[in-house]
Amino acid sequence: MIVLRHVIGDELRRRRQDQGRTLREVSAAAAVSLGYLSEVERGQKEASSELLAAICDALHVPLSDVLSSVSSHLAEAETAPHPALMI
Repeated sequence: MIVLRHVIGDELRRRRQDQGRTLREVSAAAAVSLGYLSEVERGQKEASSELLAAICDALHVPLSDVLSSVSSHLAEAETAPHPALMI
């Protein structure tokens, strides 16, 4: 089963790491606690739309770009063959 918060967290982490930034830097810029941002990136917490917007602003990436990438990953996962269904 695909869990949306995991896909969003993976995308946010990838973007942050691609920029060479730390959790501490992004959490300060987004005005969110370091622990909470870490939980969002690990897919343990669902981020509100306001929090997602703040994190994207801190990363200097449009929220629409992040959501588009998440949507693409979800579409790929949904269309991938399921091993249990293969004969």
